[in-house]
Amino acid sequence: MEQIIVNGLFLGASYALIALGLTLIFSLMNVLNFAHGQMYVIGGFITYTVVAQFHLPFVVGLICSAVALAALGAFVERFLFAPVIRRSKREESTMLLAAGIAFFLDAVTLLVFGEKQRGIPKLVPGVFNWDFRIVMPYDRILIGVLAVALIGAFILFMRQSRTGRAMRALAQDRMAAELMGVDVARYSMIGFALGAMLAGLVGGLLVSIVGVNLGMGGPTSIKAFLMIMIGGAGVISGAIAGGFILGMLESVGLSLLAAYGDITYLVIFASLMIFLAFRPQGLMGKPWG
Repeated sequence: MEQIIVNGLFLGASYALIALGLTLIFSLMNVLNFAHGQMYVIGGFITYTVVAQFHLPFVVGLICSAVALAALGAFVERFLFAPVIRRSKREESTMLLAAGIAFFLDAVTLLVFGEKQRGIPKLVPGVFNWDFRIVMPYDRILIGVLAVALIGAFILFMRQSRTGRAMRALAQDRMAAELMGVDVARYSMIGFALGAMLAGLVGGLLVSIVGVNLGMGGPTSIKAFLMIMIGGAGVISGAIAGGFILGMLESVGLSLLAAYGDITYLVIFASLMIFLAFRPQGLMGKPWG
C-alpha cells in the first residue's frame, strides 16, 4: 500500500504541473489549449537535445526548455490567439485554432526530432529501499521533489508578485481588471507564455524517467483536461488537486487492476463520467451560468 501511495504522489506532482499550465491559460483567456501536450513533448525533446547531444548539464536543458516554450507560448498568443479572439465572437474559433496548432506542432516535431523514443541517462544512480515496502529510484525522488518545488514556486509567484496578482485579477473579472488599469493584452501573453513554460518544464523533467516520443502529445493533453475537469476549470487549486487525484487513481489502477488487462483508464473514465453527472463544475469550480 505504501508503494502505491508513493507512486501516486510522484505521478500527482508531475501531473499537477501539467494541469497548472493548462488551467492558467484557460482562466486568463477562456481558451482550451489542445496543443498543451505537444508543448510538453517539445520541452522533453529540447532537454534531450541539450543533455544527450550537446552534453550540457540537466539544469541547462531545463532552462532551455523553459525559455523556448515561454517564447513559443508568447508567440502563439500574440500572433494567433489574440487576433482570433479580437475578430471572432465564437468560442469554436479558438478551439479549432488550438487543434490546428497541435497538428502543426506534431508535424514540426516529426520533421525536427523524428518519431523514435528518446531519453537521457539517470540523473542519480541507485534505488531507495525501505524494508521492501517502498522501492523508489533516487532519480524519481529527485524529479518528484523538483516538481513539488516548482508547484510551490508557482503558487508564491501568483500570490506575491505584481504580475501574479494582475493575472489573478484578470482571471476573476476581465472587465473589472481592465477598468482598474491592468494591461489585458500584456498579461494574457505573459500567462500563456507561463502556461507553455510549465508544460515544457514537465517534459524536460520527465525525459529522464519515461523518455519522450512524438505520440505522447495527445495522451498528455487528455490527461491535462481530465485533471482540470476533476478539480474545476480555471481554478489553480483545483488543477493541483486534480493532478494528485489522477496520479493516485492511476497508481491504484495500475497496481490493483493489472491482472485484468489494460483497463485502468477505462475505470477512470467511467468514474469521471459518474462524478461529472453529479458535479459538472468539478471539485472546486463554480457552477456554469
